[in-house]
Amino acid sequence: MEYILILNGPNLNLLGKREPELYGSISLEELTDQWQAFGKAKGVKVVCMQSNVEGELVNAIQEHGFSAKAIIFNPGGYTHTSVAIRDAIAAVTTPVYEVHISHPESREDFRKKSLIREVCTGAMSGMGVQSYEMVLRHIIHAE
Repeated sequence: MEYILILNGPNLNLLGKREPELYGSISLEELTDQWQAFGKAKGVKVVCMQSNVEGELVNAIQEHGFSAKAIIFNPGGYTHTSVAIRDAIAAVTTPVYEVHISHPESREDFRKKSLIREVCTGAMSGMGVQSYEMVLRHIIHAE
């Protein structure tokens, strides 16, 4: 069965608890249920993973980067620091979409530069947790 990977980086396991005024009050577990139900209704399996560890994110990109239909990836703080994640994305054939709940370009100066964006197929930010669903809808309906 065709599948889409939604991959979340550091601190996203704290959604619903961490800075709810910025990231919202819904938990990652609740979002995972929503994404998987949406995918199932559209006939696409949605696989969700989260890690706070850079190497585990690289491993996930490599593992799914040749078989998934697409990867929706919120790299969290690694957006601005990880050459290893950038290189992993550049090495795979699966399209990768960078997603952020907040809009990094409107935040602190160190968040304005994404090392990852230029090797991604597309990006969505600043639309809250709806950013994920917008990209998920785009991927499913892009056929």
